[in-house]
Amino acid sequence: MKEFKRTLITTALPYANGPVHIGHLAGVYVPADIYARYLRLRGQEVVMIGGSDEHGVPITIKAKNEGITPQDVVDRYHNIIKESFQQLGITFDVYSRTTSKIHAETASEFFRHLYDKGEFIEKTSMQLYDEQANQFLADRYVTGECPHCHASGAYGDQCEKCGTSLNATDLINPKSAITGNTPVLRETKHWYLPLDRWQGELEKWILEGHKEWKTNVYGQCKSWLDLGLQPRAVSRDLDWGVPVPVEGAEGKVLYVWFDAPIGYISNTKELLPDSWEKYWKDPESRIINFIGKDNIVFHCIVFPSMLMAYGDGYQLPDNVPANEFMNLEGDKISTSRNWAIWLHEYLVDFPGKQDVLRYVLTANAPETKDNDFTWRDFQSRNNSELVAVLGNFVNRAIVLTHKYFDGKVPAAGELLDVDNTAIAEIREAAKAISENLDTFHFREALKQAMEIARIGNRYLQETEPWKLAKTDMARVNTILNVALQICANIAVAFEPFLPFMSEKLCKMLDMNKLAWDQLGRFDLIAAGTQLGAAELLFEKIEDETIQAQLDRLARIKEENKCKAWQPEPQAEPVDFDTFLKVDIRVGRVLECERVPKADKLLKFLIDDGMGTRTIVSGIAKYYEPEQLVGKQICFIANFPPRKLKGVESQGMILSAENPDGSLTVVQPEGDLAPGSKIV
Repeated sequence: MKEFKRTLITTALPYANGPVHIGHLAGVYVPADIYARYLRLRGQEVVMIGGSDEHGVPITIKAKNEGITPQDVVDRYHNIIKESFQQLGITFDVYSRTTSKIHAETASEFFRHLYDKGEFIEKTSMQLYDEQANQFLADRYVTGECPHCHASGAYGDQCEKCGTSLNATDLINPKSAITGNTPVLRETKHWYLPLDRWQGELEKWILEGHKEWKTNVYGQCKSWLDLGLQPRAVSRDLDWGVPVPVEGAEGKVLYVWFDAPIGYISNTKELLPDSWEKYWKDPESRIINFIGKDNIVFHCIVFPSMLMAYGDGYQLPDNVPANEFMNLEGDKISTSRNWAIWLHEYLVDFPGKQDVLRYVLTANAPETKDNDFTWRDFQSRNNSELVAVLGNFVNRAIVLTHKYFDGKVPAAGELLDVDNTAIAEIREAAKAISENLDTFHFREALKQAMEIARIGNRYLQETEPWKLAKTDMARVNTILNVALQICANIAVAFEPFLPFMSEKLCKMLDMNKLAWDQLGRFDLIAAGTQLGAAELLFEKIEDETIQAQLDRLARIKEENKCKAWQPEPQAEPVDFDTFLKVDIRVGRVLECERVPKADKLLKFLIDDGMGTRTIVSGIAKYYEPEQLVGKQICFIANFPPRKLKGVESQGMILSAENPDGSLTVVQPEGDLAPGSKIV
């Protein structure tokens, strides 16, 4: 692996139309901060860049709805985001914004440089236009019926119901979000970046040169490249953003996906006006992009194409360790439904517990698949791990030292096998922490850090210094010296993860500046050092505190249910002969069980009147298996068999979707014979 002189860490720019939530933190900012802190402890030259993404249509929509300017919106949320990051201990070297003067200059120059080099394609296209508002409609200013799942309220860029990416012109019955009128098609001119021109270089750079990338990142990149890249618009008709710096482009701004990543460059310039280029253009520098999975294409395909098109020595990222999504209590986090835990509110509700949130989000990090945050798990990890394991060990070691040696670190004598075993185990854990941090496996690295505390607890239980104090104080000296050295190792190992705890522990141990090469050493605290008073590092979180949070979420869920609900639009017509081909029958559930390693699936054994058949259905979130045994259900009998998680499913059970998104199995009225056809 190549050694680099310095590292530039960038984090996805949070969108300044709302605060940040736990999904953002788990996906991007906590892992980025862990890595930056780790590199700094190793003495490396590192800069961590952040900032707010302050352009784009959602901001203009929020401003219009609130009767304020887009600048008012971004000023409000930029300050909330920046302050909450600081309180959580996210150590940005600069946290700026894309409405800054230096960003406007940098983005304009970047576009103009590509324009002058002939890197863009100029095309005219038909775009939806609101005649009453007298303006072209950007994607988010158009809503309508999704052409794929037929959900109402789909946006012009994506259906939030089925997740499909769309063009505004794809929508059925499109409406303007400004006036509610039906828009018309008009011709408009835009500039496009021909991504296909860079396909070969991207394939060589990613598919051949970066096979060490996380499988979710590598796989998504390969999928895009296999489909073949297409030109992508870099401008749009809007009055909020960086103006396109070309004559005749009045009323057009840089598309936010083109504008935002340039913010990494402009923010570096803001921090290091005289030396920013060494981080971006020196081959001895490496760039690491921390992002969520929804930004993989922009950071691995689009932005690298922009940098290659620009030339002038710009380096491409060395790694893009993107995470999957963090869900909340079994449901996808949704800002529009307020289904989220907002950082700024957490900091008020749980004062002084920044490290608890950092710990839980890292322990549950969605590194390889979507993961779930629950308040009960949050409480359990705090009480059974941070309090009962880490805090308990440190407290015992320091309290015993105060009890037997007036708080002064005793000198160690001869080490016995039990001492050497603990020391060897901790050095092995220390090695594993480094290896996992180097490869962006933060969840496993944290697990190994906690293992140091577990080893410490076992060590005290095995040596029992409180018993030996009656007969062998010389041995107690050695035991408590080793225990305090373990505490010192904890301070080092946890600094990237739990910086507030680490700082507090260092004060209790009278330790000075930490360095990563201290990890695994057992001479970190000199004999005779006067310890500070023992303080609890963590405190138990009571049931009432957690219940208050669960009650809040329950209220939000109820409010969402009560919001105006409309059924999905009618699907496209089918002829009667086509309908007759669908064989819908009544069956009785004989057996029902969960499918292993598949949270959403239930396996049914159905009496279909002609025998039995197995059907797999994705309703495990809404029913316990025993609820359905003996029930009559309706199913499609003539679907061809298909395998789901290794189980062959011989049909489809019919369910109805409720306004809250839950599913209810369709059941016939009365007791019908299994096999009865529904006509």
